[in-house]
Amino acid sequence: MPTINRLAEMHDEITAWRRDFHEYPEVLYETHRTAAKVAEILQEIGVDEVTTGVGRTGVVGVIKGRNGGAGKSIALRADMDALPMSEETGKEYASKNEGAMHACGHDGHTAMLLGTAKYLAETRNFDGTVILVFQPAEEGGAGAKAMMDDGLFTRWNVDEIYGLHNQPGTPIDHFATRSGPLMASTDEFTITVKGIGGHAAYPHNTIDPVVVGSQIVSALQSIASRNVGPLQSIVISVTFFQAGTAYNIIPDTAKLGGTIRTLNQDVRKQAAERVKQVVEGVCAANGAGVDFEFNDGYPSTSNHPEQTKFATQIAAEIAGSADKVDENIEPTMGGEDFAYYLEEKPGAFIFLGNGDTAGLHHPKYDFNDEAIPYGCSYFIKLVETAMPAT
Repeated sequence: MPTINRLAEMHDEITAWRRDFHEYPEVLYETHRTAAKVAEILQEIGVDEVTTGVGRTGVVGVIKGRNGGAGKSIALRADMDALPMSEETGKEYASKNEGAMHACGHDGHTAMLLGTAKYLAETRNFDGTVILVFQPAEEGGAGAKAMMDDGLFTRWNVDEIYGLHNQPGTPIDHFATRSGPLMASTDEFTITVKGIGGHAAYPHNTIDPVVVGSQIVSALQSIASRNVGPLQSIVISVTFFQAGTAYNIIPDTAKLGGTIRTLNQDVRKQAAERVKQVVEGVCAANGAGVDFEFNDGYPSTSNHPEQTKFATQIAAEIAGSADKVDENIEPTMGGEDFAYYLEEKPGAFIFLGNGDTAGLHHPKYDFNDEAIPYGCSYFIKLVETAMPAT
């Protein structure tokens, strides 16, 4: 197997860490137990520096190479947070925290980075410095930005940054990524249509916000087909529509909301402006008022060319064949706050196969522990190749 042999000996220990995290999931910035456990393990395995409370509940570890850490510095990131949902796996290590579940594999990401740290702290077969970034609140809380705002790139010197995410439906010894836009921006909008309510038998005496809201839903779909070029990627989804309390009452208001996903900053800006114009125009045409709120989400996750090429070379070595690495995967319209790091520092984000498991964010999802040696080996080989010991 192309993975590092020492990891076979460490596999049970890393798996135990992973399942412990899985059993006690924590959401957003409430990763107090997880962060404490991460910090404890980092100290036990001999990491040179451990700092907690970065970006509220993030943890940063530092491992210095054989030359005392002089020269290049590479950051490796794992996200620690879970999702606010209930688990249905039936595993013996299933969530003990009601309403929280590791349904996206962040428990696996955290455990793999800890395994990487243990190996690198033992061997130190590199020059330079490795910065270990254990981040909270990837799932909608912009934990990456919080850690940056708290000095991640000023308190620690970082030249490049790398991360990975498991990918269900892909064999565990396969990798996939691409240069440039890999994942979408994740902006959100909320629309409150202000009509005039009344009796459902006399709609002519009302301004029906349900009808107006329905027109908005349909009109928004024309943005992708008529305002954005056909070769550009954009998704506009209305994901909730709330109005009314009874069969015979036309309500005063209707509340709608959804998301805009794009891969290009110009398209992102154009879409935001056009959504607002459409919403206000439809409401005006119907005599309704409107409150429109727009929230910038994560930027598009865009890999840097040089670092992506390097990452795919390392992945091919670990996979044992270039055929097991898709160097030009189709971009996904899912989002990832690793995007914030890549706006500031060169780096690359890559997908690692998770095998034939339930999909991400599914109540029966579980990280595949057989993927652990591949994720750890990828990170280790990346460090040792980018910063070889002299």
